[in-house]
Amino acid sequence: MKRNYALYFATLYFTITILFPDNTSAQKISGGANHSLILCSDSTARAFGDNDYGQLGDGTNMNSQLPVSVIALTGIISVCAGSDHSLVLKNDGTVWAFGDNSYGELGDGTNTDNNTPVQAIGLTDITAIAANYHSLALKNDGTVWAFGEGGNGQLGNGANANSNLAIQIPSLTDIVSIAAGDYFSLAVKNNGTVWAWGSNGFGQLGNGTTVASNVPLQINSLTGFTSVAGGGTFSLGLKNDSTVWAWGGNSNGELGNGTNTASNVPVQVSNLTGIVAITAGGKHGVALKSDGSLWAWGGNLFNQLGDGTSTNSNIPVQVSTLTGAISIDAGVNFHTVALKNDGTVWSWGSGELGSATVFTSNVPIPVNGLCPVATVINEMNESFVITAYPNPFTNHISFKKPFNDGEVIIYDLTGKEILRQYLSQGETTINTEKIPAGFYLMNYQYDNKTVNSKIVKY
Repeated sequence: MKRNYALYFATLYFTITILFPDNTSAQKISGGANHSLILCSDSTARAFGDNDYGQLGDGTNMNSQLPVSVIALTGIISVCAGSDHSLVLKNDGTVWAFGDNSYGELGDGTNTDNNTPVQAIGLTDITAIAANYHSLALKNDGTVWAFGEGGNGQLGNGANANSNLAIQIPSLTDIVSIAAGDYFSLAVKNNGTVWAWGSNGFGQLGNGTTVASNVPLQINSLTGFTSVAGGGTFSLGLKNDSTVWAWGGNSNGELGNGTNTASNVPVQVSNLTGIVAITAGGKHGVALKSDGSLWAWGGNLFNQLGDGTSTNSNIPVQVSTLTGAISIDAGVNFHTVALKNDGTVWSWGSGELGSATVFTSNVPIPVNGLCPVATVINEMNESFVITAYPNPFTNHISFKKPFNDGEVIIYDLTGKEILRQYLSQGETTINTEKIPAGFYLMNYQYDNKTVNSKIVKY
């Protein structure tokens, strides 16, 4: 029997932080060359920036400084902005795309640009997407599929040719993370090894050479990795000990190791510990620490480090004024976007920053007119807050509760119970690896009381 969640919300007798009331907040972000995508908590998407090829997906080719709605798509669980095209992953495992299609990066079997979403043909059961000048998709069986620009072997199928249909990379299995750099690709296996293919003129494949490869090659020195990020001519990897490693071009300090010397094997980024997420832009890298602070390094001519200067740095510097970050993405060119735990989105660098008046900033500024920010519902004068973080979450979610022991139950939006776990007082983390990507209702029960909020896994 389905639960009446509307009744649950209507009968709460405490001041609680509801993540998803009538208003909506941002849940995921992605930066392209000169545009950005935002996933809102109502499963719709917004976009802002350049729109010459229709990469905003609003049915026009008009640039927009402020966010506009991606039309005709609901049930979205992830977004990814490529160079001049965009990818969207729906909760049914299908991929939709819009924007530049010169190389077939929309995957619809044509080379015709589209300013409204079209479905990528032949892709089902997809769990993750990545894009640059080409597109990648990860299936729930651990296989990787690629389409779009392939002249440097970045499609990984043994050829150096474009494809306007998704093709499976035959030698990759058991993949858990994917990333697309400029003309190269990266993947992490479930055993923590890293694989790379495509352009390699600066050593961005990390295999000790500068020879390109149109099939995936293992980076032999890397184990224990959980995620990767591809930049302009460099790569980043996050290890399970929360350290960050880098390889490839380094003329602007992109490797973050205190030098400006390129390396075709991985080197550790200096002074970074406690890192939970990484992203790579055209010439800079950014890392998110577990305390919600952001650290950036590399090129800064266009203010993309967000540290209040325009000076390059070959070691990480803290992004100014921003706290409480839960997600980051560096644009393909010269900007960065960040999502805070209050559902607001902030951007810095140069280009379209989501502001009606500011086009370049060396410190984070708020994106205007995005998803309305979630509010606090005050039913009575008593005060009570439950915090679930990170939200969006991936393989775990934690709870901080200033009250007695209780039980957390997670339901899907049809009312089906997905997970149930007893939690003791204080802060507790539960494993969510087996929960599929999507939106869920979290139900917390304690002392004959019930609290609900909406959470999202991506």
